[in-house]
Amino acid sequence: MAAGPPSGVQRQPRLTLVSGPSRGGKSLWAEHLAGASGLAVIYLATGPSLPDDAAWQERLRRHRLRRPPAWGCREVGGALAAGLAQLQPGQLGLVDSLGTWVAAHLDLEPPDWGLRCDELLGALGTCPAPLVVVCEETGWGVVPATADGCRFRDRLGTMQQTLLARSEAAWLVLQGRAIDLLALSQPVPPGS
Repeated sequence: MAAGPPSGVQRQPRLTLVSGPSRGGKSLWAEHLAGASGLAVIYLATGPSLPDDAAWQERLRRHRLRRPPAWGCREVGGALAAGLAQLQPGQLGLVDSLGTWVAAHLDLEPPDWGLRCDELLGALGTCPAPLVVVCEETGWGVVPATADGCRFRDRLGTMQQTLLARSEAAWLVLQGRAIDLLALSQPVPPGS
């Protein structure tokens, strides 16, 4: 039998999901969890660079400024599975975010999308480092007016449920408050 962590030391969950609506504080909470881990944090950025989008560049700048200088950062874009494969024991991967990864593959047809999801799930299963994955909540209000918007909402929601089933910790962050989902919730019974 493998020995657990020393008395008084909590084991780092293998996979932690942090979800919530826009501007609710999910990235800040994920960064807090990563920093508290005591591991070397590697930030895996899945968003596009968009050099001509001033608002996006400002958002990236704010994210970079608040990260501790000791943290590594890899701009993996849609190649998240490959980024996970590069992580090492003793590191913690902070993925921000699942939504921008989904958006990077929105043009894939269902069979290719399924393969991309399988690739990511395989990489999550073999990743030697614990992970904190930020994911956006969509569909809480306005229904997307486009086919791409509906596809994004549906794919992201399905991936979130798939990842939650594999997670050891999950947080819902809204209005600047973090709620422990696994401690305070019940699973929804499967549908027919």
